[in-house]
Amino acid sequence: MLEKTIALSQRETYAPTRFTAFLWWLSTAEKELLKDAVVDRNRHKIIGMTVLATWAFATLAWTYFFSTVATTTWLAIPLGFFMGFIILTIDRALIKGINKFSKNKIVPLLFRGLLAITIGTFMAQPALLYMFKKEIRLQTSLDNEKKKLLKSQELSDFYKPRKAALTTEKENLQKEAATKYADVAKARENFLSETDGSGGTGKVGVKAVALAKKNEYQKLDEEYQQFLSIQQPKLTTVENELKAIEETIKKEEAAFAEYFNDGFLTQIEALNNLIKSNPALQFRYYLLVIILLLIELMPVIAKTILPSGTYDERALLRESMEKEITQSNITKEQELKELYNSLAHQNDKDAIINFFDFTKEDRNQKIKSFSKEWKDGTSQSFDGLWETMKKNILTRQEH
Repeated sequence: MLEKTIALSQRETYAPTRFTAFLWWLSTAEKELLKDAVVDRNRHKIIGMTVLATWAFATLAWTYFFSTVATTTWLAIPLGFFMGFIILTIDRALIKGINKFSKNKIVPLLFRGLLAITIGTFMAQPALLYMFKKEIRLQTSLDNEKKKLLKSQELSDFYKPRKAALTTEKENLQKEAATKYADVAKARENFLSETDGSGGTGKVGVKAVALAKKNEYQKLDEEYQQFLSIQQPKLTTVENELKAIEETIKKEEAAFAEYFNDGFLTQIEALNNLIKSNPALQFRYYLLVIILLLIELMPVIAKTILPSGTYDERALLRESMEKEITQSNITKEQELKELYNSLAHQNDKDAIINFFDFTKEDRNQKIKSFSKEWKDGTSQSFDGLWETMKKNILTRQEH
C-alpha cells in the first residue's frame, strides 16, 4: 500500500482544542504564534490554569462579600461575577507585560507584586470570614454586648450630673417633708396622750392643756398640708424628669441596638477581636492569609518563574516584522501620494496654459468688440471702457 506523500511544511500541524485555546487566551498568548512553539504550549496552558483558578477564586470571594452587604442573593451573584471579571482583566494585564525582553524588570515586577498583594489581601478577607463563620457569629454577639454596655455607660455618664442634681433636690424635699411630718406626728401624739392621761400632766380630761396641745397639733398639721401643697408639685416635677431621663436612656439604647448587624465590616471587626483573644487562631489565620495571597499571585509567579521558550522569540520577531512592514507601507503610501500630487500639479499646470492659449484669440476678439462699441458710442469715457475691460476680460489672482 502506497503512503500519501505530505509536504514538509504540512507535517507539523497542530490544532488546539477549545479549552486549550481558552487557556492560551487567559495566558494572553497569541494562538497563531503558539501553535508552532511546541514546548511553550504546555507552559502557557499552566499559566492559563493559574489565571482560571484565580478568576474562580476572585468570583467566589467577591460573591460572598456582596452577599454580606446586598439585600438579595440574586444581586450578589452578578456583582461577584462582575468583580471577578475585573480581577481577571487586571491579572491578564499584569502577565501580558512580563517577558524576558523587558529592559527594566524590577520596577514593573514590584508594581505588579504590590497590586497583586493589595487585591489578594482584600480578597482573602471574605474567604476567611466564610471559613470562620461560626466563630465570628459568636464573637459578633459578644462584641455587640460590649457595645451595649459601653453605650449604656456613656449615656449614664452623660446624664449623671443632671440625675445627681435632681436626686439631691428630691432627697432634700423628702427630708424636709419628713421633718415637718415628724413634728406633726409628735404634736398629735402629745395631744392624744394628754387627753387619755398617758402623758403630759397625767390627768384625764384636763381640757385647757389638751385644748392647747390640740391647737398646736392642728396648727402644725395645717402648716404641713400647706407645705405639701407647695412642695409636692416640685417633687412631682423632679420625679417626672428623672423618669424621663431613664426613658430617654432606654430609647437611645434600643435605637443603638437596632444598628447592630452582621455586615462585612462588623464581621471583620469580630475577626480581628477573635484573633487578638485567641492565640491558637493567630498562626492559622496568617497561614491562610499567605495561602490566599499566593492564589492571587499565582499568575504573576507562574509567568515569572517559568522559563521562556521560542514563543517570546517569535512574538518579538513578529512584532519587529509588523513594525517594519507598517513603516514600509507608510513610506510607500507617502511616495504614492507625493507622486499623485506631483502629477496632478503638472497636469493642472498644463491645463491652465492650454486654457489661456485657447482663449487668447477669443479674448482679443472680445477686446476689439468692446473697443468698437466704445468708438461708435458717444456717452462712455475711456476710463469707463477700461473698467468694462477689467470686469469682463482681465483675470483675478487666486488667493
